[in-house]
Amino acid sequence: MIIKDTLRTVVEEWLREKGDYFLVDIQMDGGDERIVIEIDNADGVWIEDCAELSRYLQEKLGDDLGDYELEVGSAGLGQPFKVEQQYMNHVGDQVEVLTAEGQKLVGTLKSVDGRRFTVTTQEKRVPEGRKRPVKVDVDRDFSMDEVKSVKYVLNFK
Repeated sequence: MIIKDTLRTVVEEWLREKGDYFLVDIQMDGGDERIVIEIDNADGVWIEDCAELSRYLQEKLGDDLGDYELEVGSAGLGQPFKVEQQYMNHVGDQVEVLTAEGQKLVGTLKSVDGRRFTVTTQEKRVPEGRKRPVKVDVDRDFSMDEVKSVKYVLNFK
């Protein structure tokens, strides 16, 4: 029987050798006997690298993997961010924030500072002395721990 900490140690060993890759998540479902490992990279994840990590785990852990089905893949576009590095990789990109109150906001991820991040959204406001609203940029600060989800917005324009 393999434990999650052992998996994490071996995966992080491989990631150190690869350089720019980082671990997003490890999920173990005992009932399903399935292990899912998600990795990411600022330049995207190549299928060859997922296969290489899978072979590395088989080589290092062998029989310890037992009857578990091993699945190695990328975090996936459009999936919520899980680790700080994903936020940092998307500074300057459009993101969708689902606040703790259930409000959806779309804006540009402006900055990341530790577990806090800033998103610039456009809001309609009526400037002083004018009758009609205009769109203005508004910075909104959030804590990663206080939002339900943040994900990259695919833009096909």
